[in-house]
Amino acid sequence: MTAIRLHDTMAREKRAFEPADPKRVTMYVCGPTVYSRAHIGNARPAVVFDVLARLLRHRYGEDSLVYARNVTDVDDKIIAAAEAEGVDPSVITARYEDFYLADMGALGVRPPTMAPRATENVGEMIGMIARLVEAGNAYEADGHVLFHVPSDPDYGALGRRDREAMIAGARVEVASYKRDPADFVLWKPSEPQVIGWDSPWGRGRPGWHIECSAMIEAHLGETIDIHAGGLDLIFPHHENEIAQSRCAHNGVPLARFWLHNGFLSMAGAEKMSKSLGNVVTVAELLEQGHKGETLRLALLSAHYRQPLEWSPQLIAQSKATLDRLYRAAGDAVAGEADSKVIEAVADDLNTPLALSRLSAIDDPATLRASAALLGLLAESASAWFQGEGDARVDALIDARAEAKRRKNYAEADRIRADLEKEGILLEDSPAGTTWRRT
Repeated sequence: MTAIRLHDTMAREKRAFEPADPKRVTMYVCGPTVYSRAHIGNARPAVVFDVLARLLRHRYGEDSLVYARNVTDVDDKIIAAAEAEGVDPSVITARYEDFYLADMGALGVRPPTMAPRATENVGEMIGMIARLVEAGNAYEADGHVLFHVPSDPDYGALGRRDREAMIAGARVEVASYKRDPADFVLWKPSEPQVIGWDSPWGRGRPGWHIECSAMIEAHLGETIDIHAGGLDLIFPHHENEIAQSRCAHNGVPLARFWLHNGFLSMAGAEKMSKSLGNVVTVAELLEQGHKGETLRLALLSAHYRQPLEWSPQLIAQSKATLDRLYRAAGDAVAGEADSKVIEAVADDLNTPLALSRLSAIDDPATLRASAALLGLLAESASAWFQGEGDARVDALIDARAEAKRRKNYAEADRIRADLEKEGILLEDSPAGTTWRRT
């Protein structure tokens, strides 16, 4: 059996992965803050860690994985969006959570086992904050509750930044009520017109970092097998999660493995981000006519820990690769996955190597099963090339057949040429004419 090896950010090396309980493998991936449409960079962790989920299910059994991907549905950006529209924040969050699920579904991302929402776990957050205050790791000041960073001597182990870099990187105001500039907010007050909950420290709402710690504890346990997310979450988000959970659980670690995917950038630009304005959303790409599976392969074309440059050329290359794979697989039923493809995916999700090995598989059934490990070749070949069918194209094929029957070959050639300009290729055989999109 091929060993699974994953690069652990905490250890700074690849380590052999063995879950604490093979019958209950636990994984938590930081999910969306639902106030706007997801851009293609937001989709990278969803797709990458969907491949990891597929690998874990393949290894330990379909029902073995407990996979949580949270939804942050209380946040200052959500509050601002709701105020701008004059609606309740729940209107904003419901809308964009639905959009997120539809967009990720189009990319072949399977739903996680659970998707806990922050607003449904505020009680658990208040409970954890209260324990941190009681233990001396947090304190109340000016209506806020803050985690006192110097109370945790191991703070900073994940990112390995020095103290000044951590304070600068946190990008938070050094408020007068803080005991230490690095201290971060666990609970903050809410104005009467702003969403909030009653707590021992007054009406307010949770800080971002406490959400994940409390939901992991509530739904997965004190220590999970894998915690994953984007590279930008290492500091301060994951660093703060680790500190909160470790102090709330008497030193027990939050996760046994930490995985982080690299940035995605537009060709010739910085990393893709909404704040920089250099984004293209999943919805926009789908509306341009690109298939979700093409976008998925493009996201898997580079190793997940490496940067990925997004470009029209990458999309076109990914479409050509899928066309080739679909022709090779035909409409075969999946058999057993190829051992070399499994080895590549098990080696820290080496999807570029796995894709190259797919191209060397001759047996269509093996090809389909191997591609499924990456979430590819999800359609039949006929559906891939023809979509849901096109009555107009079928009518033109009939018209071409009639022109050929009347020996009007010029008309028949004109119809073929016009369809080719639309990216539709006709293939004649003794059984008749079929068509596919290029």
